[in-house]
Amino acid sequence: MSEQTTEATPEAADAAGGVAGLDLKPALEAVLMVVDEPATEEQLAKILQRPRRRIADALRELADEYTVQGRGFELRLIAGGWRFYSRPEYAAAVEGFVLDGQHARLTQAALETLAVVAYRQPVSRSRVSAVRGVNCDGVMRTLLQRGLVEEAGAEPETGAILYVTTNYFLERMGLRGLDELPELAPFLPEAAAIEADTLEAVPSFDPDAPDPGEADDKTEL
Repeated sequence: MSEQTTEATPEAADAAGGVAGLDLKPALEAVLMVVDEPATEEQLAKILQRPRRRIADALRELADEYTVQGRGFELRLIAGGWRFYSRPEYAAAVEGFVLDGQHARLTQAALETLAVVAYRQPVSRSRVSAVRGVNCDGVMRTLLQRGLVEEAGAEPETGAILYVTTNYFLERMGLRGLDELPELAPFLPEAAAIEADTLEAVPSFDPDAPDPGEADDKTEL
C-alpha cells in the first residue's frame, strides 16, 4: 500500500494527533528544506514520531523519485544525515546565481546581521537573532553565499555552529584586520544619559532617612 493511502491529509492530521498524522514524505521534505546541516534518521524519526526504519525507507524512496524525475536537486545521505543538494550537472546555473547576487547591494537586514557577526564573533545564529530581535537564518545564508562570513567550529555548550567574518569581508571593508573596526562607543548614547533615563524609573532612597512609620510614631507622642 502506498504512502498516499496510508497517511492522512494535513487537515486530517490535526484531528488525528498532529505530527504523527501528517503524510510522511511531504513532512520529510518540509523539514529537510530548513535544516542547516544533514539531519539523521533518528532526529527525523523523533520529530515526525515514526519508527526510524520507516523514515529510512521513505528517504530512500524520495531520493530515487527525484533521480527518476530528473530534478535539479537530489537528496543525499552525507556524514550520517540527509540533506538536499543541487545536482552537479546544474552547477553552472547555481554559480551564475550566486555570482550575480554578490554584485547586488546588501539589504539593511543583511548589513545589521553582518555588523553583529563582525563585533560579536565567533557567534551562533541564535545569538545573532537574539541581538537583532528577529530570525536571521535567511540573511545568514545570504552572507555565507556572498563569502562575507564562514563557519568556524561549534559552540561547546550547545553544539551550535559558530560564524566569523572572512578575509573577503575585510577586503570589501578596506580593513587590514578586525582591530581596525570602528569603535561602537561613539555611536551609543552617553553613559550619563542612559543613567539619567534609568534613574527616572527608580525611586530615590536615602539610607539615613527615618522610617515613615517612625516619624508618625514620634508625632503622635
